[in-house]
Amino acid sequence: MTTLITIYSLLGIGLVASLIKSKEKTVKAFKIAWKAFLKSAPSLIAMLTIVGLTLGILTPQTITRLVGVEAGFTATILASIIGAITLIPSLIAFPLAGSLLRSGATITTISAFVTTLVMVGVVTAPLEIKELGKRFTLLRNGLGFIAALIIAAIMGVILT
Repeated sequence: MTTLITIYSLLGIGLVASLIKSKEKTVKAFKIAWKAFLKSAPSLIAMLTIVGLTLGILTPQTITRLVGVEAGFTATILASIIGAITLIPSLIAFPLAGSLLRSGATITTISAFVTTLVMVGVVTAPLEIKELGKRFTLLRNGLGFIAALIIAAIMGVILT
C-alpha cells in the first residue's frame, strides 16, 4: 500500500509541475495519452477476457494437475510447444502467466511457455523463411526452443 501511495504522490507532483511549466503541453500530452489508451483498449479488453475465461474455466486444481509439480517435465514440454505455436501479445501473456502461477502452475512450466512465446515463432516461420531463408529460420527457432527450455530450468532452480 505504501508503494501505491508513493507512486500516486509522485505522479501528482509531476502533474502539478508539468501544469506549472506549460499548461498547453500538459493538455497536449493528455490528448496523446487518451488516443493511445483508445488504441490499446481492445488489447486490454482481450487480455482481461482471456485471463478471466482461462481462470473461470480452469479451477486451481485443474491448473495444478495440468501444469503443476505433479505434471512434471511433460507439462514444461507441452507449455513450451504451446508457447512456440501460439501468437499471443506479451500484454496478454504476462498477466495470464501470473494468474496461472498464482493458481498452481510451476515457475519452470510458465517460464518455458513465456520464453518460447517470445523466442520461437512457428506461426511467423513462413514469412521468416521467405525473408531470411529456411536454414536460418529453422536454426533460429530450434536454438530458441532449446534455449527456452534451458532458461526455464534455470528459472525453476533460482526462483523455487
